[in-house]
Amino acid sequence: MLLLEVISGERLPKPERGKMRVHKINNVNKALDFIASKGVKLVSIGAEEIVDGNAKMTLGMIWTIILRFAIQDISVEETSAKEGLLLWCQRKTAPYKNVNVQNFHISWKDGLAFNALIHRHRPDLIDYDSLRKDDPITNLNNAFEVAEKHLDIPKMLDAEDIVNTARPDEKAIMTYVSSFYHAFSGAQKAETAANRICKVLAVNQENEQMMEDYEKLASDLLEWIRRTIPWLENRTQEKTVNDMQAKQEDFRDYRRVHKPPKVQEKCQLEISFNTLQTKLRLSNRPAFMPSEGRMVSDINTAWHNLEGAEKGYEEWILSEIRRLERLEHLAEKFHQKAAIHESWTDGKEAMLTQKDYETSTLSEVKALLRKHEAFESDLAAHQDRVEQIAAIAQELNELDYYDAASVNARCSKICDQWDNLGALTHSRKDSLERTEKQLESIDELYLEYAKRAAPFNNWMEGAMEDLQDMFIVHNIDEIQGLITAHEQFKETLPEANKEREAIQSIQAEVQKIAQSNGIKLSGGNPYTSITPQSIDNKWEKAMAMVPQRDKALQEELNKQNSNDTLRATFATQANAVGAYIQAKMEEIGRISIEMNGTLEDQLTHLREYQQNIMSYMPEINKLEADHQHIQEALIFDNKYTSYTMEHLRVGWEQLLTTIARTINEVENQILTRDAKGISQEQLYEYRASFNHFDKNHSGALNNEEFKACLISLGYDVENDKQKRSGQMVSDDFRALLISTGNSLGDSEFNRIMGLVDPNSTGSVTFQAFIDFMSRETTDTDTADQVIASFKILAGDKNYITADELRRELPPDQAEYCIARMAPYSGPDAVPGALDYMSFSTALYGESDL
Repeated sequence: MLLLEVISGERLPKPERGKMRVHKINNVNKALDFIASKGVKLVSIGAEEIVDGNAKMTLGMIWTIILRFAIQDISVEETSAKEGLLLWCQRKTAPYKNVNVQNFHISWKDGLAFNALIHRHRPDLIDYDSLRKDDPITNLNNAFEVAEKHLDIPKMLDAEDIVNTARPDEKAIMTYVSSFYHAFSGAQKAETAANRICKVLAVNQENEQMMEDYEKLASDLLEWIRRTIPWLENRTQEKTVNDMQAKQEDFRDYRRVHKPPKVQEKCQLEISFNTLQTKLRLSNRPAFMPSEGRMVSDINTAWHNLEGAEKGYEEWILSEIRRLERLEHLAEKFHQKAAIHESWTDGKEAMLTQKDYETSTLSEVKALLRKHEAFESDLAAHQDRVEQIAAIAQELNELDYYDAASVNARCSKICDQWDNLGALTHSRKDSLERTEKQLESIDELYLEYAKRAAPFNNWMEGAMEDLQDMFIVHNIDEIQGLITAHEQFKETLPEANKEREAIQSIQAEVQKIAQSNGIKLSGGNPYTSITPQSIDNKWEKAMAMVPQRDKALQEELNKQNSNDTLRATFATQANAVGAYIQAKMEEIGRISIEMNGTLEDQLTHLREYQQNIMSYMPEINKLEADHQHIQEALIFDNKYTSYTMEHLRVGWEQLLTTIARTINEVENQILTRDAKGISQEQLYEYRASFNHFDKNHSGALNNEEFKACLISLGYDVENDKQKRSGQMVSDDFRALLISTGNSLGDSEFNRIMGLVDPNSTGSVTFQAFIDFMSRETTDTDTADQVIASFKILAGDKNYITADELRRELPPDQAEYCIARMAPYSGPDAVPGALDYMSFSTALYGESDL
């Protein structure tokens, strides 16, 4: 009874002091009853045999006491006492050479296992490297003496008995080894505490690295967007179409080469953010809040601004190409018309200022007057050309033509000259009319010829100018309009030819009259410089231009037909790609809410689906090539399709991002399931409830939908937080609905929304939903657990030192703690003391970590 009180630490009933046999038997029975009360079954051990001095029974009872109070409380990884003690010995002696603990008899004969146990926990007491396997007596005595002297473990065994026995007594060695276990139990607790801390710190270090990676990737992506948008917003105008087309090619390189990697980086950034948040929730850490300006929403806003700048930049380039093309055409037209006009006006000022009428005969003066009238008619006919020249110059100015200064100078010179010609014409006419009173004779035929020849000549010049006129069209309808106008012009040629023949007949009549009357004609027609030969020459030249115009119009018609083919080719591919993208987006939306197979099956299916989508990339590249042909042909409209390349690019990028996000959601669900021990059936139940209330299949629930979903799962959460099982019997649920009116308490519901929607977006994703459900039904490590572990390492002190951390933790994790722990300032502080409590609390609360 005294032995049991000492070894158990409890008081037994008061023993009977009599010397009679019955008193002794009663005392032994009290001891046996106490052993039985501890859950130990005594087989074939009776009080009478013990009192009678039965050595075998007595030794059996002693072994039972040893098992119950010295060995049975040993447990390593929930094994039995014997197996647990053996596993503990194997782990502690694993690093030592010549030691292989497999049992509690022959594995200990050479004494090295005993020495290894002591050296592992107290290396200062044993010089293990000096021990030899072939000297077991020395080894055993060394271990027994050190244990007795320094560890207060009595010498229970004799070295010679162990060495000289084929199989040492297993119970004796097991009892002796258990003394080592209890002696080093404090170190075992420290090791367990250190393992817990290492696990927590490893999670924290990994999370911090993911935070740093996110911040860097977000910063790099935002910096790229910040540098790119000013380039896309630059509207510096170029002078020529070629210069603008070079800018267009740079923009295509940006679209093909520079932007696609950034699309992948943006997608990876969102995936990393979601994975990090999931890991933080699973490890009971606070949600990660990126630094200001680096939220996923900030990235999306910047990306939206980038795409807006892209669209504006491409539209500006195309409009600038159109403008410059129009400017070059107008400039060429201006210089052509100006050259024709300047050629016509050459010498006109000299003609109008001469005084030939002062020495002319009456008939000559009459001729000069008629000639001047013809010139006035010609001058009036040229008024339209001057107005056209001025109008083109004005349009060039309005369109900001880069060489507008030279155009304005030439136009100003032409207009000034034109005004001067008008003034000179008026002055000469006045002079001729004053002289006309003295002159009477006139040659009617010459006059008629001059009057008809001048407009006809002007008509031919206008016709030749129109036949040489440059044109620019953008579709078949416009070129057909020019061809129709040209055909109408050709229909007027027979009538014009009759006019030419009539004019020539006047000149023929002049010759006939002169011959008939013997008149000698001196020089040409006094009323006009337009000769019959010049009319015929211009007519022949104009007729030669007609087939040239036919050819140019036909070539342009062929070009527009080719452009229409390009439109149809692009439209066919664009309609197919657009339908494909729409169909795949709908399929992904459907897949994301279906519950076919395990999560691993869904993940495999989604990855195969992703590969299938990526195999469609050649069709996108082909469409890009068709679009490039469209742009190179300067085609700006397409009646065969409602899709634009910009819309399809955005749709394709959204498709790739959506499938990547869906895969990441399933990966996070697997991570949550494995970390929280959620069964496949629970996940099916969560998904079925979520899908039922996700009426619009958006993949997220609004506040009311989420509240209804919680109620459907049996959650009755009022203003005080309570953990629920997640299931209710029908009667309880019916009572819940009646008592709550299908509604959660506002205060508690707001708390839950703060967990599942920390950014207050007004919607709850499926991942946030299952995170909440798993958090409500499972346990995770807590700050209190980590504090308790540190307290063990600190020897029950309220602070810990750097040396203690370095002794108990791996080097990198020890330095991690030392760098982040604040100095301890309690009343029991010593120099170098560190505050492990505030550090542990910070791991699970609001902090800078």
